[in-house]
Amino acid sequence: MEASALKPLFDIHPLGPYLCTSISRSGNMEFEAVIGLEVHAQLNTDTKIFCGCSPGFGAEPNSRTCPVCQGHPGVLPVFNRAVLDKTVKTGLAVEGEIARFSTFDRKNYFYPDLPKAYQISQFYHPIVNGGKIAVTDSAGNEKSFRINHIHMEEDAGKLNHPDDNSDFHSYVDLNRCGTPLIEIVSEPDMHSAEDAFLYLTELKAILEYIDVSDCNMEEGSLRCDVNVSVKPVEQKEPGTRAEIKNMNSFHNIQKAIEYEIKRQIEEIQSGGKVIQETRLFDAGKGITRSLRSKEEAHDYRYFPDPDLVPVTLTDEEIEATKETLPELPGSRKIRFVNAYGITARDAQTLCASRALADYYEEAVASYPDQPKKIANWIQTEVMRALNENGTAISDFLVPPKQIGEIFKLIDENVISGKIAKEVFGYMVSERKAPSIIVEERSLKQMTDSGEIEAVIDEILQNNQPQVQQYRDGKQNLLGFFVGQVMKASRGKANPQTVNELLRKKLQG
Repeated sequence: MEASALKPLFDIHPLGPYLCTSISRSGNMEFEAVIGLEVHAQLNTDTKIFCGCSPGFGAEPNSRTCPVCQGHPGVLPVFNRAVLDKTVKTGLAVEGEIARFSTFDRKNYFYPDLPKAYQISQFYHPIVNGGKIAVTDSAGNEKSFRINHIHMEEDAGKLNHPDDNSDFHSYVDLNRCGTPLIEIVSEPDMHSAEDAFLYLTELKAILEYIDVSDCNMEEGSLRCDVNVSVKPVEQKEPGTRAEIKNMNSFHNIQKAIEYEIKRQIEEIQSGGKVIQETRLFDAGKGITRSLRSKEEAHDYRYFPDPDLVPVTLTDEEIEATKETLPELPGSRKIRFVNAYGITARDAQTLCASRALADYYEEAVASYPDQPKKIANWIQTEVMRALNENGTAISDFLVPPKQIGEIFKLIDENVISGKIAKEVFGYMVSERKAPSIIVEERSLKQMTDSGEIEAVIDEILQNNQPQVQQYRDGKQNLLGFFVGQVMKASRGKANPQTVNELLRKKLQG
């Protein structure tokens, strides 16, 4: 919806929910981009917002519908209380003001996947006003971005288009009709595409932490509309905006913003005018394309829904919902830094999802001696394994306590750091504990000085020219000898013992 339509209720920026990007220079003129974000999140309720149908993804087309979500004449919507609870929970998580009185309105427009020809939404009295999202940028600067409001609404259906062009028809699937949505509209506090990315990433994490949405962007559970305009820096009035609809990739959102800013600046510089319109982003070509002229709020002819009573909440009900909030990502990051001595950047990565943060904490709890090393291991080895196997951390088959066991084996000199990586590879493929893999594959570290000395003697005997060069002052050859010993021992020799014995023998 258009945030400018909320003007009678809120004292907002004349452009509605917009944010400014960094300044761009084109020729002798500097331009300032103005960007707005409206995030739509599907709520993970058991039933739809106004009927008892399941909102699950991936079912046979039109198999999860009823007369209510099909828009039959004479049917009446019944509001799902779980939708209200999850929306209030979201508002509290972003520190918004929960309205004690809110209403539903009809947003009228025609589209093939909207059988009623109107969408039940909230226009005049949304459930949440205000709020904020706090982030830390790549330079370590702390920033806070305000939220204008959050409102509840129902989702529309979906049009399916054949991929092979063998059929010129499009097919309507109404399974998604009535799926509960919340729309989260930001204030104009961001100043770059990076800010927008950080805002979206943190918002997604909050929604996952409080378990109100699965935020599966591939399935359309989290979508974003982006409004972009540009203006000369000295100009006070904002430029004409274009809206880029239904973005479901944070990476593509950044690319679309960058392209649209460049396109609009070039249009102005060439003497043309930016047209207010709705555009789509072509990810393959990295460009936006015109779709249709942009609707205004009055085009939707909003009016109060006569079939739904106002939603009222008491202070006691709001406080009870507040008690159900878990530890949120912002406070968890701070705790991770203070409790485990890791960097703010590490905490940012580990707390990006609740499942990953839980995995880290369980790993540290199983072996509290190495919280920093465990953090690094999860961000490198574990994340690499997840990417290679296309697996989410919640589905990873290596238990977090086994990560702690790896570092216990290293600290006890059972294995070296290099062997640990080999062991982890077997853990992923064979799903066995590290101690079992070490035993079965004879990967225990070589710690006996006599055994290591024998390997060193052989290496020195076979590399006499290098030995002489080392003794003549080329001491950076020590690394060469260490590598040869580790190779000969298949990485089993204790590195500290190897270094000590090598230095002693190379000194003659």
